[in-house]
Amino acid sequence: MSQPRPDEFKPPPECPVFEPSWEEFRDPFAFINKIRPIAEKTGICKVRPPPGWQPPFACDVDRLHFVPRIQRLNELEAQTRVKLNFLDQIAKFWDLQGCALKIPHVERKILDLYKLNKLVADEGGFDIVCQDRRWTKIALQMGFAPGKAVGSHLRGHYERILYPYNLFQNGANLLVSLTHASIPIPMKPEPVEFKEPIIEADKSKSRYKKVIPPVDLVVCLVCGSGGDEDRLLLCDGCDDSYHTFCLIPPLHDVPKGDWRCPKCLAQECNKPHEAFGFEQAYRDYSLRAFGQMADAFKSDYFNMPVHMVPTELVEKEFWRLVGAIEEDVTVEYGADIASKEFGSGFPIPNGKFKVSPADEKYLKCGWNLNNLAMMNPSVLTHVTADICGMTLPWLYVGMCFSSFCWHIEDHWSYSINYLHWGEPKTWYGAPGFAAEQLEEVMRKLAPELFESQPDLLHQLVTIMNPNTLMAHGVPIYRTNQCAGEFVITFPRAYHSGFNQGFNFAEAVNFCTVDWMPLGRQCVDHYRMLHRYNVFSHDEMVCNMASKAETLNVVLASAVHKDMVVMIQEEKELREKMKKMGVLNCKEAKYDHLQDDERQCAKCRTTCYLSAVTCPCSPGVLVCLYHISDLCSCPVSNYTLNYRYTLDHLFPMMNAVQQRAELYDDWASRVTETLEAKLEKKKGLPVFRSLLAESESKLFPDNDLLRRLRLVTQDAEKCSSVAQQLLNGKRQTRYRCGSGKSRSQLTVEELSSFVRQLYNLSCSLPQAPMLKELLNRIEDFQQHSEKVLADEVPSVAEIQSLLDVSFDFDVDLPELPRLRVRLEQARWLEGVQQASAQPATLTLETMRRLIDQGVGLAPHPSVEKAMARLQEQLTMSEHWEDKASSLLKARPPHSIETLSAAAEKASGIPAYLPNCLLLKDTIRKAQEWLQEAEELQATGCIPLVDRLSDMVLRGQAIQVHLEPLDRLESLMVEVQKWKESAATTFLPKDSTLTLLEVLCPRCEAGSVGSPKRKAKKGKESPKSNKKKTPRLNTLSDVEKALSETKDSTSAMATLEELRVREMEAFSNLRAANESKLLPTADCMDLRVCFCQKAPMGAMLQCELCRDAFHSVCVRDPSDSHETQPWLCPQCQRSEKPSLSQVLSLLTSLRHTGVRLPEGDALHYLVERTVNWQQRAQEMTQACNLPELEERPGTPPTLTRWVSGSDNTHNNTQAPCLTPEWNRTSHAQTVFYTEQRCIPLQGLSQELEELMVEGLLLQVSLPEVQSLYHVLLDRASSQHSDICISPSQEDVRETVIGEKKAKRHLEREGLDAERRGKDKKHCHKRQKMNKKNPQRRSASTSSSPRSDFSQSDDSDEEMAVCPAERCQLPEGDEVNWVQCDGSCNQWFHQVCVGVTAEMAEKEDYICVTCTLNDGHMRK
Repeated sequence: MSQPRPDEFKPPPECPVFEPSWEEFRDPFAFINKIRPIAEKTGICKVRPPPGWQPPFACDVDRLHFVPRIQRLNELEAQTRVKLNFLDQIAKFWDLQGCALKIPHVERKILDLYKLNKLVADEGGFDIVCQDRRWTKIALQMGFAPGKAVGSHLRGHYERILYPYNLFQNGANLLVSLTHASIPIPMKPEPVEFKEPIIEADKSKSRYKKVIPPVDLVVCLVCGSGGDEDRLLLCDGCDDSYHTFCLIPPLHDVPKGDWRCPKCLAQECNKPHEAFGFEQAYRDYSLRAFGQMADAFKSDYFNMPVHMVPTELVEKEFWRLVGAIEEDVTVEYGADIASKEFGSGFPIPNGKFKVSPADEKYLKCGWNLNNLAMMNPSVLTHVTADICGMTLPWLYVGMCFSSFCWHIEDHWSYSINYLHWGEPKTWYGAPGFAAEQLEEVMRKLAPELFESQPDLLHQLVTIMNPNTLMAHGVPIYRTNQCAGEFVITFPRAYHSGFNQGFNFAEAVNFCTVDWMPLGRQCVDHYRMLHRYNVFSHDEMVCNMASKAETLNVVLASAVHKDMVVMIQEEKELREKMKKMGVLNCKEAKYDHLQDDERQCAKCRTTCYLSAVTCPCSPGVLVCLYHISDLCSCPVSNYTLNYRYTLDHLFPMMNAVQQRAELYDDWASRVTETLEAKLEKKKGLPVFRSLLAESESKLFPDNDLLRRLRLVTQDAEKCSSVAQQLLNGKRQTRYRCGSGKSRSQLTVEELSSFVRQLYNLSCSLPQAPMLKELLNRIEDFQQHSEKVLADEVPSVAEIQSLLDVSFDFDVDLPELPRLRVRLEQARWLEGVQQASAQPATLTLETMRRLIDQGVGLAPHPSVEKAMARLQEQLTMSEHWEDKASSLLKARPPHSIETLSAAAEKASGIPAYLPNCLLLKDTIRKAQEWLQEAEELQATGCIPLVDRLSDMVLRGQAIQVHLEPLDRLESLMVEVQKWKESAATTFLPKDSTLTLLEVLCPRCEAGSVGSPKRKAKKGKESPKSNKKKTPRLNTLSDVEKALSETKDSTSAMATLEELRVREMEAFSNLRAANESKLLPTADCMDLRVCFCQKAPMGAMLQCELCRDAFHSVCVRDPSDSHETQPWLCPQCQRSEKPSLSQVLSLLTSLRHTGVRLPEGDALHYLVERTVNWQQRAQEMTQACNLPELEERPGTPPTLTRWVSGSDNTHNNTQAPCLTPEWNRTSHAQTVFYTEQRCIPLQGLSQELEELMVEGLLLQVSLPEVQSLYHVLLDRASSQHSDICISPSQEDVRETVIGEKKAKRHLEREGLDAERRGKDKKHCHKRQKMNKKNPQRRSASTSSSPRSDFSQSDDSDEEMAVCPAERCQLPEGDEVNWVQCDGSCNQWFHQVCVGVTAEMAEKEDYICVTCTLNDGHMRK
């Protein structure tokens, strides 16, 4: 859509349009009075009759002939007419100078000479403008574009056309004396590119020099010289002579047309102008002919059918033509056609138009304009004469662009216009209160017109653009009156308009009671303007007063008020006249004269109550205001002509007063109540009482009563609505939902309603409460706007505002915005909280926040936060992906590459798992590398566990670690070594580990070992050795070896383990030997893996000394070897040669790694070497044969049959134990397939040497040699060992103990019971070394009991009665008491009893076992 031009007409706002119901339409005056409070604010209004109200057109179209007025559109507008008048004067000036004027064009537009002349005059004149170089400024003010040097062209046109005229207007061109003084006037040739004023010569005339007599009879009146005859001009008016160069301004050339001298020019131009008015057309039109002409004009002008031209287009074109000087459009208007002559458009009784029965209702209808003006409510019914145009309708026949100019109705009365048919009529109106403002604006904008015509606005010949009036603050309203519609204008309301096309309208004036004060005011206004009256206002009032008894109370009241003013004014004027000296008086019945015969000679007011005359001027009279303007005669000659004396007027007023008295008091109270202000306003009950009074006294339904009723109804409605609002305010708190309720008002409506409450004439108690509510709402809105304007508002603040809004039952436009802003604020707060804690700001959190932010309404803060969050998410995802790819890269990246990436990613304030993993990986890699460097820097041999751990940790780190490859290859070598060592040592399908084979044993036990109860006792506190951690399992050993710092510590740990191993095997051997002693029933023994009694062929392990069934342990394919036989538990490895072991140790040292197996192997080699040295030393000390490898002696199969008393017959047969050889049994026992080294008579050193040799996991020839030496030595001493004197000692000892026990039993059975109870109570307790009593040799059953007597007194009880006491040391030594007859205490390790066995089973020593056997026997 194209933008409107700046000068394009902009339609004013529409006036009110009323559509009455049939009930309202029945009484026109009542309806008009009802709408008056609204309509008078706009000056005009439109009334659409109810549908179906269509009166017939009753005018005689054939008889209607009229002569229209000619209207030139550009002469209608006041400002345009001023310009045209100016151009006429300029043209006349140049025409008298002998030149024809043509207006020049500048920039393709006609130059506005009037505006140019006015602007130059406002700037100080031509000389000032030239001096200050203001022509560019003037060009800009005239609307020309800057930068085109238009100012110089304007100067040229002004200098050529306007400057001489202005000199003429100022009188500077009038020459005084015959002096040769001339005023030099700068003249410039006009630029070529402009159409300069063409000064054309009149073709019918030629400028020629008149014949001059030889004597200089014709001389220049300026210079007095007759020279330069070719430059001498003669005036065509007075024949005066002037040189062209003596004129002001001088002329370059001799004019070719008639020329007037300055004197004649002044006389011609100063003649008064004729008053502007419309010319009458030369043609008489019939209605049909005028319509054909009008339709043809409009169709030709707009080049389309008349009914298709939009009203908006016609309106804009009309105002464009009115303001265009260069376009001269002329139209004709059939206005003010008397309906009395040609007939009204409405049907009238007894008219020529025959009315159908269906249309007879229109004859007496109040809206029939023939009836409206003369109905009772109209005061014009009291005007005696018929006033054409006021009381009689006028007809108007219009065509396109025909107009009616700005005017108000005569006597400021109402008018009503009905459009019978045709195209619309466009109206413009201003309210009555703006009448003086409109007049002032028009005088200001067109003062020249009002100078010549002071009552210009009453001539209906001047129009002004509504946009111009509105720009100066005049309220203007418009409407389009269509056929069948009424337009009503209100008192003193200026109105104008034009016709859209051919139409027919009818109008009439009327006056209501409320008009009467304005009517008197209008008469005073007319007197000031010297304008004639259409009727006498005083005459009309007196006519109504003379019929006071017939007036209704409302009209009587209005007449009374008007008469009070009238009589007071008349009284003052007559008193003033008497003071002036007018004494002659006479009665004059002016109501019998025509209006033009009783007009004041000065002000043209129609006189009625009084007038002044003078005998010198018959027929001339003046009103009492203009006595001094009557004539020059003495005042005493004047005569007062009066219609009524004051004595007659007062009774007339009293009669009216009496009629209006009942009403006036009520009306005054109503008026006072309605017009009360502020705190003086009355309450609603007062208004109700006044209405009740009017109904009870039957006051007429006039304007005042209707106003009272309307105000009361409005107050009732406002009170009800206000109470609902207040109740709603309290109930809103319980209303659910946030939607707008049906009764909710907007804040503007509430504010308007509060203003309405305070503007009411009634005081309502709800108004202050609603005002307070409105103030709170406005405070809420201001606070809301402030909060909404914040970049990042507080969630709590918005929520508090929303909570406050629940108190308002008003539609608040801020609420949706606040709710939206609350969501935004909550989201922003969530973003801020998440950003404030980068450690918890995950990618999922950022995505969730972004998804939430997408659903929010747009806002700069949200968009900024979204942009930052999106950017942060993008960077985070980028670095997460990059960190993941870096960690998953194969081969891994270097630590430098990863560190650089991690450093860049560390600046992202978010929780990035991959980046954190990258940092942790880098940290681990740095720690690993540092550990590797430290390992290399220390120079010590690393443990394999540490290396293995480092390799595993290094492989788990996704970083390229240079030392890792070397460590991995080193671990491969270690693993190969372990496999090689395992192959060397471990038998096939062995369940033992390499370390378990190489290390000394943690525990030594036999499968069939009996369990014994234990009794713990503390060693002597003098044994202060540091307690070392117990190495009970292989894992403990491995852990201990792994925790050692060097090989020396590892050797010490293994040495301790060796000692324990030796102790354990010593105990085990003693225990196994003790259980094989002769018993009463050998079938009670449990041996071998099968845990059955010994029977048949048996094998005895040389190491653990336990017995095994040959069928359980001997492989049938095995051959009897000459080497010592070891049970499967004692035979742990393949026992490679020492050279193989040394080779393994050497290869391990080449790897440069410590491992528990290596330390164990190293210790095994050292132990082996030490054993060899000890074996060599023992051989030399005991005079044994050299331990060298000898051919093995085949084993001798021996058989021992129970019941044989000759134990010396098989001296070559080996025995399991000496006790069994000294005992005969009735049962069949077993025999051994292989000889064992007997322990009797064998020194402890040799036994330990042999045991340790057998424990070595290395195959040594010395071990086999020592075995054979000891075996051979035992064979040579067999006879001595079998007949040992210790047997008799044992037997005697047992008999002695038996006797002692019996003696104790005889001394007291109770004491024995108590002793047994005590023995059982303390049997499992620990015994202190200081407490046990010394035992005599007679109570010891051990063959080695002499050791106890040789100990120091400080170490009593350190040696137990066992045959071979081990003298154990430590903080705690476990003891066990014999449950036989001796009750002696033994070290558990010395008799081969474990703690578990001691707890669960009875223990009987060897001595008690033998004695009990003999006793049973």
